[in-house]
Amino acid sequence: MFSLTALPDGFHADPYPTYAALREDTPVCWQSDGSVVLSRYDDLDLVYRDTERFISDKKAVFGPKYGIDSPLYEHHTTSLVFNDPPLHTRVRKVMVGAMNPRALAQMEPGLIHLVDGLLDEMQAKGSVELIEDFAGAIPIEIIGNLLGIPRSERAPLRDWSLAILGALEPQLTPEQEEWGNRSVSEFKDYLRHVIEDRRANPGDPATDVLTRLMQDDTDGGLTEVELYQNCIFILNAGHETTTNLIGNALELLERHRDKRAALLANPDLINTAVDEFLRLESPNQFGNRLTTEDVTFHGQTIPAGTDIHLCIGAANRDPRQFEQPDEVVLDRRPNKHHAFAGGPHTCVGLTLARMEGRVAVGRFLARFPTYRITDGAERGGRIRFRGFARLPAQV
Repeated sequence: MFSLTALPDGFHADPYPTYAALREDTPVCWQSDGSVVLSRYDDLDLVYRDTERFISDKKAVFGPKYGIDSPLYEHHTTSLVFNDPPLHTRVRKVMVGAMNPRALAQMEPGLIHLVDGLLDEMQAKGSVELIEDFAGAIPIEIIGNLLGIPRSERAPLRDWSLAILGALEPQLTPEQEEWGNRSVSEFKDYLRHVIEDRRANPGDPATDVLTRLMQDDTDGGLTEVELYQNCIFILNAGHETTTNLIGNALELLERHRDKRAALLANPDLINTAVDEFLRLESPNQFGNRLTTEDVTFHGQTIPAGTDIHLCIGAANRDPRQFEQPDEVVLDRRPNKHHAFAGGPHTCVGLTLARMEGRVAVGRFLARFPTYRITDGAERGGRIRFRGFARLPAQV
């Protein structure tokens, strides 16, 4: 029986055989704490779309996990991803408005300049670490720009994000919990001077997400807690997932050199290829919902108040939805994967993430068509997020 707190050997290196068995043999997989793992594509699709019976509010789950007076509880119960309307609707509308097509088009030249600069630095070194030198550097700069955080002050952002998101793992050590709580507190302390400065000197609300959040007065606007925590959410939502997308894609193309050759021969494939990378190696492997009433899946009744773990990594390789589900199909169409979740909670930054993936992977391949992953690659070692902590390479 699959357990989120007792993973089989080799799971982090390759979870997909485990996911396949889970999906085929135990599509409703009960956990020792009374929660349930769902792993089939259609089941996740139903849950994402039904916001009456499956809610995102996690106060009942996070209270016992973190303690209701903790910084982690305040953050994860206030940020967009674990909230339902009306807060979710209000904050999402502001963020979508700031990521409109015009704003993204204005952002792309800066992204290309950033990526080319990182490629120049790697070319000069030869031996590189693809997460630190490339994949992890890109979203930090993009999100720093979105929030108007000075470049000289961005150094702590990645570690804060890793710690806060790491606290979402099913099982935490005391050290992980302490690091997560400390990171929320330090990030809030840092944001105070950023927000004070923005109040005195507002940015362009057409492109500055923080200014938009501060100026929005729908239903009285955001409270101070909501403002701070959703700034933290913007970093967390866009940082690790995009880092994982880029790192996973480059490692995947190294393992499948015929696909790398095909992409080099036809660079226009990058648009559909990015979605295939997202499907095969989903940066976010699990989501969660809470049932509001008794529901039935595959003949089993799941009671109201049950925490449901949505196994995105398994659903995105479900043969009922995808032909050749374990193969890299660069021009796969349609490709309705769940890497960006679904329904009203579909990732607000999906267009930005695709753009970052397209520019980063495409320009990396064009510059370094014969790159090699070298010894020392290390997975992040987490269940919820799939990516690399280290990915050494020779370019």
